[in-house]
Amino acid sequence: MKVLIIEEEKRIIKDIAFCLAVRYPEAGFISSSRGLEGINLLETEEPDLVIISSSLPDINAVELINKIRHLSNVLLLILIEGESDIDRAMVLEAGADDFIPKPFSPIELIARASALFRRTNGFGVKFDHIFSAGKLTINFGTRNVLLSGQPVKLTPHEYGLLLELARNEGRVLPHSLLLEKVWGSEYISDYTFIKKYIYRLRCKLEPDPENPRMLLSERGIGYRFVRPVA
Repeated sequence: MKVLIIEEEKRIIKDIAFCLAVRYPEAGFISSSRGLEGINLLETEEPDLVIISSSLPDINAVELINKIRHLSNVLLLILIEGESDIDRAMVLEAGADDFIPKPFSPIELIARASALFRRTNGFGVKFDHIFSAGKLTINFGTRNVLLSGQPVKLTPHEYGLLLELARNEGRVLPHSLLLEKVWGSEYISDYTFIKKYIYRLRCKLEPDPENPRMLLSERGIGYRFVRPVA
């Protein structure tokens, strides 16, 4: 596992690396004090998790997240300064997977990072596995999704939802399980929420979203991924 830390203060970089190394002793860490340099490292190092400070000297955090999302669906955890709900909402809307207040609690940092990995790397499938079904290809290592060889731009939550369904091909996953894995336990009863995201995925992946062939509903239970017949 590789973690990229984009943070101006070297002390904070060391603190983050130390905390995560306790939980993930096999992890490697790379860092940058500048956002634009961090983007170059993202492309060359292909990290599994990127931790970004919301206050960088060369680029706004939301702009940096947007640039990263044009390149990758890598996990993004943002260190947020201040108490503004607007700032927090903006980084999530831009494509961050989660945020943590700064200064951070080491226990909370480990818990947040672990939760992100659980949501995107569960059910025992190798992280670098490539999944193919008909015209759809998912690279679980790079988090890239292709349809007929063309890249499909998915939000982090759309990708997480597709990932869980594809990894459990043919298996009906209950609404509550999908909600907990992708969004967290606080969303496990919000079935209308997941219905909206399933429809978004169908619009991006299915030839006819109103008559889906891959992302199928099991009425009153959940959803399952079915390999399309050629």
